[in-house]
Amino acid sequence: MQLIKEASKDKLRGGFYTPSAIASFILKWAFNGNKSLDILEPSCGDGVFLEEMKNGGYEYNSVTGIELEPEEAEKSKGIGLKKAKIINADFHEYCISSDQRYDLVIGNPPYIRYQYFDKEQQEYAANIFNKAGLKYSKLTNAWVSFVVGSSLLLKENGKIGFVLPAEILQVSYAQPLREFLAQFYNKINIVSFEKLVFPHIQQEVVLLLCEKNNSNTHLIEHLELRDAEDLAKLDVSKLKSPKKKIDFKANKWTFYFLDQDEINFLEKFQEEGVISQLGEYAKVEVGITTGSNPFFTVPISTVKQYNLEKYAKPLVGRSVQVPSAIFTNKDWIQNRKNEARTHLLTFPLMKDLNGSLGAREYIAHGEELKIHEGYKCRIRDEWQMVPSLRISDALFIRRNNLFPKLIINEAQAYTTDTMHRVTVKPNAEIKALTASYYNSLSLAFSEICGRSHGGGVLELMPNEVERILLPYNKNNADLLPQIDKMVREKKDISELLKITNKKILKDNLGFSQADINMADGIWKKLSSRRLNRGK
Repeated sequence: MQLIKEASKDKLRGGFYTPSAIASFILKWAFNGNKSLDILEPSCGDGVFLEEMKNGGYEYNSVTGIELEPEEAEKSKGIGLKKAKIINADFHEYCISSDQRYDLVIGNPPYIRYQYFDKEQQEYAANIFNKAGLKYSKLTNAWVSFVVGSSLLLKENGKIGFVLPAEILQVSYAQPLREFLAQFYNKINIVSFEKLVFPHIQQEVVLLLCEKNNSNTHLIEHLELRDAEDLAKLDVSKLKSPKKKIDFKANKWTFYFLDQDEINFLEKFQEEGVISQLGEYAKVEVGITTGSNPFFTVPISTVKQYNLEKYAKPLVGRSVQVPSAIFTNKDWIQNRKNEARTHLLTFPLMKDLNGSLGAREYIAHGEELKIHEGYKCRIRDEWQMVPSLRISDALFIRRNNLFPKLIINEAQAYTTDTMHRVTVKPNAEIKALTASYYNSLSLAFSEICGRSHGGGVLELMPNEVERILLPYNKNNADLLPQIDKMVREKKDISELLKITNKKILKDNLGFSQADINMADGIWKKLSSRRLNRGK
């Protein structure tokens, strides 16, 4: 693997070692009394799984360990596991060239981004995807190709047990993998944890336990434990018979944190088409990519210091600057008084600056700071000219805490890529659209469509926002003043939803109270799970 100057050694090799409690549990599930397995560990590192196999006194036919780093491979050899062969090689290459097939593949694959692969590794990974009938993406992480490749190396009946980032449940680049696993395996179990297993890297992980048995059923189950130590108390027989049917159309596996009746409830609305997606009423796109927000977004003091009034446009750049469901000019003025970054600098061509000495001085200052050498600035015709200068009807905050906000942009402010721009389509009206969003069903879908991070943050990209179910009705606009007031006064969102659910879901759509309680319970379950992870 080629060394990248800016990357740490751990980042390059993707090495974060598995706690013994996790390795022990995966082996317990995988063996399940079987004594004649051929086993592969495709990224054995310093041999945690091999050590646990030895300590557990397991019997098997053979063990093959693959490890790219020579020093780590030597550590694995030093364990002295019987009937084990350790190969110092790249798993991708091994996967493409090997005819060997296995009953069991286990491990904690490396978390390495595509850009840290050398050219040969990229080609091998692409070949693995091709063999599986999948399209390879440059966004793909190494753990994805490890899971696909390991699956291809299984015998007719076989198992995989992996420690993976929780991204597998949510991120777009793993969607082809989710579709592949759903079709390839007959039983899938996902074990997640309330507490971080790798707290020093803020990486939420899950255990992916898959089995194929040539049946026609495709079932999945999710189980959440407090931490890795709770695995010792878990009866592996609970994982023998997953109950939930896999939805091959589901974009994300966040669904499976829910009970089957909750899944059925949500699928009913998706399949019946009674409620449209937000994308039917509005186009959502990323905010302005400046290339350097600290340089191009500034407080009023900087505008005055360099006499930049001619080039400074109103800006809202952070969620804390948006106190409600309507961002007003008064809000913007208050932010400006607070010395927030309330101005976007929109410079023209250098030749058009004419006598603007302050602007020239500020741009020269940016070049001293080497702002112009950053990728986004460097590829422009002239680096100081920010592209895509469009103001949107509304804003949708990209990263959220308690709940994601949809906000009317009454102040006509520009926004950076910390928020998405929402442009209303001709078939909708901005006040009705915004008010229609604030209900339990839409908030539940925001949790399902987005992805959570280790600190409890919910992030939604534009295409994910557009997939949120939105019960649009023109008369919902009547709710907007009360929504705006309650959000502005920081009232508990549950109090607001009692009011909005009645009109949006019950009066307009005929939801029963039981339906409303179901939608609200789903939202609370998913958001509480995410927020607890941030504590």
